[in-house]
Amino acid sequence: MANTPNSVLNDVKKLNLSDLSSDRKGGLENNKSLVVCFGEMLIDFVPTVAGVSLAEAPAFLKAPGGAPANVAVGISRLGGSAGFIGKVGDDEFGKMLADILKENNVDTSGVRFDPNARTALAFVTLRADGEREFLFFRNPSADMLLHESELEISLLKKAKIFHYGSISLIDEPSRSTHLAAMSIAKKSGCILSYDPNLRLPLWPSAEDARKEIMSIWDQADIIKISEDEITFLTGGDDPYDDNVVLTKLFHPNLSLLVVTEGSEGCRYYTPNFRGRVAGVKVKPVDTTGAGDAFVSGILNSIASDSSLFQDEKKLREALLFANACGAITVTERGAIPAMPTKEDVLRCLAQIADRK
Repeated sequence: MANTPNSVLNDVKKLNLSDLSSDRKGGLENNKSLVVCFGEMLIDFVPTVAGVSLAEAPAFLKAPGGAPANVAVGISRLGGSAGFIGKVGDDEFGKMLADILKENNVDTSGVRFDPNARTALAFVTLRADGEREFLFFRNPSADMLLHESELEISLLKKAKIFHYGSISLIDEPSRSTHLAAMSIAKKSGCILSYDPNLRLPLWPSAEDARKEIMSIWDQADIIKISEDEITFLTGGDDPYDDNVVLTKLFHPNLSLLVVTEGSEGCRYYTPNFRGRVAGVKVKPVDTTGAGDAFVSGILNSIASDSSLFQDEKKLREALLFANACGAITVTERGAIPAMPTKEDVLRCLAQIADRK
């Protein structure tokens, strides 16, 4: 790692690594810290060579993906407790994905298999700078066909945090199922976590995407959003303007709004304070899953200690930890294969501390 900003070094100096590395009881028996993720799980096909178009790619690396599933695995890798609710095809890819969740100690009691629809596929091109472009195969895919009657309600009721995106809002029946799951989780006392994860090519139109993404905005307790998503949702406003964020995106029910800025780190907004935590610089290979790794890091911390919302020092420590999760993930290809363990993150932070 190189070119680490002084502000990161300052945060690392203040960071109590022993707190973050202390053993926390994992496993689903500890339901008070369970994070349940809802939505799509699919296969990412990633070119083995960066900076080429799909047509030019000599070969593809098959990797499990789908933002909510990535987050679930990320939390489990960090030693947390996670479950997944979603639908895959009753095919070889779907079975492989379910097995990967199990191998990573994610509760799969909420996974359903559709005998009539295939598991979704996404071809992800890697530009020379490591950024992604997507081509999806969902016509329809199994994740779009999860019905409310198939929800594992007992899993929802055990969760401390219920995390979701917006892709499941695009089509019925998954849209109604998504809204029903949110309602059950909220009534059960869950913290609601929302990462819109905008994938514009999947939506009928930009207007539909903006309308549906914002339709559930005010219900979330935690929102993670990127700079590009701010520009899109606000109709072109400056994503770096705090006033834009506070007047157009922050709402009275929010405990935490985080704006991720890629390698530059993140900004945070709560009802009581706001600030910025600089990023951890690495050489990117593939940015697929970086945002999901970040979400895993911050949700795992909140699941263990929800007082983070009221304690800015603790929040900054948790966000630095999340930044490191994202940074480590971009150094390998694929999302789930690159998700770090807690030991990986602590080692990364310790290396930064050694440079002080």
